[in-house]
Amino acid sequence: MQGAEFNAGAVVLVTLNSPREKFWGSVLAISAAGVSLRGIDLQSFEDFARQVKSGDEVTPSAVFFPMHRIERIELDQRNGDIPSMQDRFENKTGQSFHGLFTPSGTSKG
Repeated sequence: MQGAEFNAGAVVLVTLNSPREKFWGSVLAISAAGVSLRGIDLQSFEDFARQVKSGDEVTPSAVFFPMHRIERIELDQRNGDIPSMQDRFENKTGQSFHGLFTPSGTSKG
């Protein structure tokens, strides 16, 4: 069953083109038209984590990217000693990734 890893709730990094961007978050849906995520632009990761840690009211964006902009989607996973972005986020903030990035946003970590 190829692609099952990318079901709703999967934590992914999406590389986009035109313009070149990277987006990190939780899959809401994937279809032939594109991908919907709840997440943040990877360039704002440090600022977002800092705001979460300080208790600011921040919310990841719910976005849709059309398939023609998607260059690559990869699962956010630990690679040997290199932690995943999810691990980095939770270590920096002390907060659960799923508490902020899941569609319900209701779980607490």
